[in-house]
Amino acid sequence: MKTATINGKAASTAKTATQNACKLCNPLGACLAFRGIEKCVPFLHGSQGCATYIRRYLISHYKEPIDIASSNFNEETAVFGGSHNLQLGLKNVTQQYKPEVIGIATTCLSETIGDDVPMILKEYNAAMGDKAPLPVMIFASTPSYSGTHIDGFHAAVRSAVATLAEAGTKNNLVNIFPGMISPADIRYLKEILNAFGIPFVLLPDYSQTLDGGPWAEYHRIPPGGTPTHAIANTGSASASIEFGSTLEAKKSAAGYLEEKFGVPRRHLPLPIGIKASDRFFAELERLTEKPMPEIHEDERRRLVDAYADGHKYVFGKRAILYGEEDLVISMAAFLHEIGVLPVLCASGGKSGLMKKRLLELIPDLEDTGIKVRENVDFVDIEHEADELRPDLLIGNSKGFTMSKKHELPLIRIGFPIHDRFGGQRLHHLGYRGTQELFDRIVNTVIEGRQNSSSIGYTYM
Repeated sequence: MKTATINGKAASTAKTATQNACKLCNPLGACLAFRGIEKCVPFLHGSQGCATYIRRYLISHYKEPIDIASSNFNEETAVFGGSHNLQLGLKNVTQQYKPEVIGIATTCLSETIGDDVPMILKEYNAAMGDKAPLPVMIFASTPSYSGTHIDGFHAAVRSAVATLAEAGTKNNLVNIFPGMISPADIRYLKEILNAFGIPFVLLPDYSQTLDGGPWAEYHRIPPGGTPTHAIANTGSASASIEFGSTLEAKKSAAGYLEEKFGVPRRHLPLPIGIKASDRFFAELERLTEKPMPEIHEDERRRLVDAYADGHKYVFGKRAILYGEEDLVISMAAFLHEIGVLPVLCASGGKSGLMKKRLLELIPDLEDTGIKVRENVDFVDIEHEADELRPDLLIGNSKGFTMSKKHELPLIRIGFPIHDRFGGQRLHHLGYRGTQELFDRIVNTVIEGRQNSSSIGYTYM
C-alpha cells in the first residue's frame, strides 16, 4: 500500500501490478534442474515463446548452448487442448535427440486450460507400445502464475526422485540436494564430499552440462549430469542433506525420500559464512565419523584471518539484499556475521517463512532494524532504497538499473548475472565461497572510498 496526494490530502492507493519482478518464472527453474540429469532433454508443454524466453535467460548467464523442446501451442491448441502437440513433440524429440530422459514442465497456458499431462503420457506410452525403447518421462507441474523459478526447480528435483528412486538395502550413501547453486559451487561440494571419502548422489548436477569445455563437434545433449541409475539409488541412502531455509518437506526431494523410504532428511541453510559452513561440515563429520579434512581446516583458518583483516573496512556498512529467499536468508546471516547491516532483505518469493528463518539465524533481527519483505518487485525495493540509504546493493543483475540510478555499487551474486562475465563460476558456498564473497565486498567498499575521495590514494 502506498500513499498519493489528491487535492492536498493524503490518499492510499493499492498496488495492482508487479513492475520488474524480483523473481523468474516457475518452468525456468524446472528446465535448469532437468539440465542436471544425464542425457535429459527439457520439454515445455506450452508455447514456443516460453521456451525461447527461458533459453535466452539461461544462455545469457551460463554462456552455453541450451536446447529446450516445446509442444508449440497455437490458438487452436489453447482452445481444444495440447494432447496431440505434446505426443507429437515427444515423438520428435525422441527421434532427433535419442534422450534417456525427457523432463516435462508445464507453462501458464497448459495449466490454465487444464491439460492432464500424466494421462496424456499414459496415452502416449500405450500408443507407442513396443515400437522403440522410450525415454523416462519426468513430469513437473510448474505454472508461472504460481510460485517462482525456485519452486519450479524443487518441483523438478522432487519429481525426478519420485519417478526414479527405488527401495534397497540401506548403505552409507549420502544424497545431496543443494538447490539452485552455481556450477562452481556444485564442483566445490563434490570436492568436499570426495575429501571426506563419502559415496554420494548429488542432484541436480549441471556443473558440466552448463559449464563444460569446448566440443570438437556439437552435442545435442551435452555430456554430464546425474545418471538415472544414481537417482534410483537415492532410496537406499543413509541420509539426505538438503539446502534451503524455506523449503518444506512436502515440496522437497529429501522430504519425499524420508516419507517413502525412511531416508532421514537433514535440512540446512545454504552454507554461506563461517557459522553456516561449520554446521554443514559438522553434519558431514557426524555422517562419516571422520574429522574435517586438513585442506578445509586451512580454508577456514584463512577465512577467520580475513575476517580480522577486513573487519575495519566493512563494519557498519548498510546493504540492501535481494533475490531468491534461501539465498537472501543465508547471505543476511553472513553479512550480520561480518558486521554489515542488511537493512532490507527482499524477495519476490512468498513462502511466508523468510522472517521466521532469519530470526532463527539472526536472533536480534528486530533489534537491529533489518526490514524483511516478501513478494516485492524492484519498484518496491527502490522505494525502500530512497528511505534506507544503503551503501551497497547485493543481488543479481536485475538490480543494475536501481544501482545506476542511486549510484550504489552492486555486488552480483546468484542468478541471473547477465551483465558480467563468469556468473556460472562464482563461488558462494563453504569456506572458499565465503572467502571470495568477503573479498569482493571488502574490495567494493575500498573502491568506493577511493572513487569518492577528493585526493585519492593507492595504498591501504
